Amino acid sequence: MMPIKLPLEQKKELAEQLRDFADRELDLPLGTIGAEALLDHMIAALAPHLYNKGVEDALKLLGQRMLQVEDDLHALKRTIR
Repeated sequence: MMPIKLPLEQKKELAEQLRDFADRELDLPLGTIGAEALLDHMIAALAPHLYNKGVEDALKLLGQRMLQVEDDLHALKRTIR
């Protein structure tokens, strides 16, 4: 899997949210560089798990849709005498 590259503005916003959370909830002051480094680490660690979860969810949804298509196709059958 390729590494996730966020747009710069999005990365800055997420790092700021992370910095605010660490300060407010953990009483852990982080600077901008520290917050961005932590964000990079979290993205690298979590991305494969979140990606796989997305694939699993898509497979489940696709399976449900395929069952619906199968039911629709069976409904199109005509009675043969």
